[in-house]
Amino acid sequence: MSDELFSLVDEWGPEKIVCVSDPRTGMRGVLVLDNTARGIGKGGTRMGPAVTVTEIARLARTMTWKWASADLFHGGAKAGIVADPREHDKEAVLRAFARALSNEVPREYVLGLDMGLSEPDAAIFLDELGDRGASVGLPAALGGLPYDELGVTGFGVAEVADAAAAGIGLRLSGARVVIQGFGAVGAAAAARFAELGATIVAVSTTTAAVHDPNGLDIGRLRELRAELGDDCVRAYGGKQLDAGAELALDTDVLIPAATQDVINAAVAREVTARLVVEGANLPTTPEARVALSVRGVTVVPDFIANAGGVVAAAYAMDARHSAFRPDPERVFASIAERLRSNVVTVLERSRALGVITHEAAFRLAQDRVREAMRLRGRLPVATGGRR
Repeated sequence: MSDELFSLVDEWGPEKIVCVSDPRTGMRGVLVLDNTARGIGKGGTRMGPAVTVTEIARLARTMTWKWASADLFHGGAKAGIVADPREHDKEAVLRAFARALSNEVPREYVLGLDMGLSEPDAAIFLDELGDRGASVGLPAALGGLPYDELGVTGFGVAEVADAAAAGIGLRLSGARVVIQGFGAVGAAAAARFAELGATIVAVSTTTAAVHDPNGLDIGRLRELRAELGDDCVRAYGGKQLDAGAELALDTDVLIPAATQDVINAAVAREVTARLVVEGANLPTTPEARVALSVRGVTVVPDFIANAGGVVAAAYAMDARHSAFRPDPERVFASIAERLRSNVVTVLERSRALGVITHEAAFRLAQDRVREAMRLRGRLPVATGGRR
């Protein structure tokens, strides 16, 4: 292991970093088991041409806090595959990746879905490893709970935004919402925001953003997305903006639901929203969080806001060896209840302790992980922890 990889290790983890490759398919991948004091490692698997070990380690750490903050008993982990998910050899690469991790899956890690993967890919993992417990996010036809199809993460983001808005005296019904990223999370969040009475004034994809201060037709946008993918915003028409410009639009609520590190200190100074709800993992830098707090902007941390996926995953994990499919209605009800309660707790702790919301959320999650580590005899001499 290089010094660079050793630099990723602190008092919380990672416990294990597994790099794998396959010369025949060109597959290169990584699994990071961050902290399993509270249970078996679980986190999505992402595929992209620019995936790095450091990126996956950061995301695995986020999963540690996400499981703990939701008070669910699984450990933080994440996996990544360095490949373009649009290439024709995707299935061969996925099968090679699954074979390479057959020692870890499902004994130490359960595969799941993240950027670049969808329900049919989970079915490939199941087929290659011959174990229904190897992956969650399976298609309904295989007895799974299809997260992306149901939109559980986006649903949870909107529920969190509604609870957080009430906590700062903002009525979500009638409020203006901007959503960066119109993938599985952003599109599902938009649908739920519309049901809650909010007005979505802008959405973006990797190609462009579309803005209408009077509100966008989310039903039409979702239909276009199903047909055209990221080009849906251009096909929609209306006022087009460069991707990223939506972050500075006049709005009440901002949902960064695309990728990490999109809001830095400079961008934070341009944000007009009273409430930022992190639909993506790690969308704000530490400097941006401070800048937003100084300006009176409330930020709901990613591992609080987008934990709908882990609640659904917990149900799916329980059902891996069952003949019965989890009931979606029960899953949605649990997401709403658990996430709304969590965000209220974090906002109250933030005010009581006089710290930013991320710090309050970290302390909540870290206290739970630290206690599990103590009970298992895993605590180092000195504890503290940084993200």
